[in-house]
Amino acid sequence: MRSIRYTFVLVIATVSIVATTAFRQPMPEQYRPSKFPYARAGLTQQQAAAHLLNRFTYGPTPGQVDAVVKQGLEKWFEQQLAADLSEKELTERLKPFDALTLSNTDIVSTYRRNADVARMARADGIFTNDSVGTDTPEYRMALQRYREQKGFRPERDLIRQLVSQKITRAVYSQNQLQEVLTDFWLNHFNVSTAKNSCSRFILAYERDVIRPNALGHFDKLLLGTAQAPAMLLYLDNFTSVASDSAARRKNNRRPRGLNENYAREVMELHTLGVDGGYTQTDVTEAARILTGWTVYPMGTEAFGTGYTRMLENVDEERLVARGFVHQGDFLFMANRHDTNEKHVLGKHFPAGGGYDEGKALLNMLAEHPATATFIARKIAIRFVSDTPPQALVERMARTFRERHGDIKQVLQTMVTSVEFWDPQAVRAKTKSPVELMASSLRALDADVNDPQVFITWLRRMGQPLYAYQAPTGFPDRGQYWINTGALLNRMNFGLALADGKIKGTGFDLLALNGNHEPESAYDALVTYGTLLMPGRTLDETVKRLTPLLNEPDLQEKVKHAAARHTDNKTTARTEPDSLTGEATMAQAQPTAQHEYRLAQVLGILLGSPEFQRR
Repeated sequence: MRSIRYTFVLVIATVSIVATTAFRQPMPEQYRPSKFPYARAGLTQQQAAAHLLNRFTYGPTPGQVDAVVKQGLEKWFEQQLAADLSEKELTERLKPFDALTLSNTDIVSTYRRNADVARMARADGIFTNDSVGTDTPEYRMALQRYREQKGFRPERDLIRQLVSQKITRAVYSQNQLQEVLTDFWLNHFNVSTAKNSCSRFILAYERDVIRPNALGHFDKLLLGTAQAPAMLLYLDNFTSVASDSAARRKNNRRPRGLNENYAREVMELHTLGVDGGYTQTDVTEAARILTGWTVYPMGTEAFGTGYTRMLENVDEERLVARGFVHQGDFLFMANRHDTNEKHVLGKHFPAGGGYDEGKALLNMLAEHPATATFIARKIAIRFVSDTPPQALVERMARTFRERHGDIKQVLQTMVTSVEFWDPQAVRAKTKSPVELMASSLRALDADVNDPQVFITWLRRMGQPLYAYQAPTGFPDRGQYWINTGALLNRMNFGLALADGKIKGTGFDLLALNGNHEPESAYDALVTYGTLLMPGRTLDETVKRLTPLLNEPDLQEKVKHAAARHTDNKTTARTEPDSLTGEATMAQAQPTAQHEYRLAQVLGILLGSPEFQRR
């Protein structure tokens, strides 16, 4: 009972500390002139560098705080804004993921769901109608043989590569700000593997649309997401047809009409915000403007095959003359478009506008004052606090308007503001599960050879990557991540990682401390706490964690407690247990002469309330 009581004391303390923003102001020290007003807030250069790294990277690596101080905080930030550092190590680590360079067409031709493969096998005479879908060993074996003969691969393998590359980039990319913003915009313009029709397009969506524009201009990012197959399929705009279009009149067997899903979400979630001043009539009119925006046909068994023959039989010049637009995987079907006049937010769109009126609509939304405020607030929530000061949001919004959505300039306005450095904002944000995972691996200077083992851990902690079903994306507020089950799973993750029980991941605990092992558990707690959380005052953390240092079987007790308290709201379906099999790491174990386990000390730190904050 005593050990369980300590475990729950830690959980309660975690909830309390993560939810508060109290911070003891250190005494100011001499500093050189800086555009960053951290000294006015009473922060030292070390603390300011740690704050920069905690907000604009997935966590500092060993010695990185000192390196940023030496380089200069402003220079480091400008370098991150440029996002042009060499990625030699990252490139090598991504080589095993052979899907990363495939086009959307190659992906949909290669990665097939079982239902698609079964249908093709039946068409080729491999199965009879009666045998399709029977769950017998013979059927499964025949289906596998057919898949291998055709060179097809399961869609789940693509999703594993997708998640694995994200984890690898978070841990090893030198251009950390670009990766953090890629995650931010991918969540803002959310699409989900939970909707099977778009899951095969998410890899290219992130690679070709989100990441290249993460530090660019918002209008280009908005247009790119609107035309991406992943978004067209996720919010169903690829089916949207004008009620009086020629395409619908010729297709009475499958009547389709106006679909307002994307038009609604592009206003509510992507640009103006729920209080942005639009009406239901504006949504309907915007949906009419975006009719005909669809996916270019890909392969014989993929999307858009219903109009492949038309595109093949009509000369391209004639299609262009008729108003059709083909750009990569995007297609504007002029014969599906509503050609009548429209009115959105007081702007008149004359009849016959075609494709260009869709671009004009998106540009109008991108430049709207409500969009500037909505995006500025979301950026401030991500990088400052869950409740950013209104004055800061207004200044960021003004920069957004004046610089026409230049994301770099908005970030510059934020980071040079006194509000960003306010002690109440320092470590006020709660790490998401992926931030916790990546920051742990970066702090340990870990060598991750099999990133897919973390897929299950992320789901246990409540963040199944690329699988949030609602178009809102994961909420970016600490209270979403804070509940007993999730926090126990976070502690369980820290203990398992430190104890070498997550396979495919190696690190050297003693090397982090210059190959010196602390003489006692308390000494280890102080030493490694300082290494893992540089720039922080850890007196209260050390005091709180000391009773847990020599607790017997702590990891098993936390694991069982997590199993009892985890609910369906925080844990999605998991991968096979083999992904989290145990592996012994000799370098993570202390020498036998000491009366404590260094791995347990480290695990307690990784699961501590202070490490959960950034």
